[in-house]
Amino acid sequence: MNKTFTPHQLINGYLNGYFPMADSDTEEILWYSPDPRAIIPIKTYKEQKSLRPILNKKKFDIRFNTSFEKIMEGCASLRKDEEGTWISKNIIKNYCTLHQLGLAHSVEAFYNNELVGGLYGVALGAAFFGESMFYKVPNASKVCFHYLIERLKEKKFELLDTQFMNDNVIRFGAIEIPKEEYLIILQEAVCKKVSFI
Repeated sequence: MNKTFTPHQLINGYLNGYFPMADSDTEEILWYSPDPRAIIPIKTYKEQKSLRPILNKKKFDIRFNTSFEKIMEGCASLRKDEEGTWISKNIIKNYCTLHQLGLAHSVEAFYNNELVGGLYGVALGAAFFGESMFYKVPNASKVCFHYLIERLKEKKFELLDTQFMNDNVIRFGAIEIPKEEYLIILQEAVCKKVSFI
């Protein structure tokens, strides 16, 4: 049973279409490469109409990369409908190392100077691998996702990987593509020189 991995293995995994998740009971690290793969087309993304008034009110103070570890801890916290988390302490440790290397990033929502939601992921070339999001205040994570997309458009990213299809990513316009097609898009994207920040 392997509960550990290295930042180098993590980067190599992403470059080859794999990502890690920890077993919620044993914390064993398992590597996944789903077929089909869920992605969100960056260029055609449009926010939900119900989100526009919230964005206009500017309720949240949106920040980038100021509270990366706290974002991961928020994502790792148990939700009402879940019995465990796939974000183990070792996963947090390795992604924080990637963050220190400038490869992992967070988008954060603050309300009254308190962190109330956000998301994190990994950027390699023009590919962004979305990992997880959480919120304590309604719509906080949705607003963070909107600003993530705006940043990806601004910086000319070409791929937003969301791994598996689920209700959460469907609302953001996720589609499924064959793994073979995903790997072609991935290899083209990671060779581009763009910067998230």
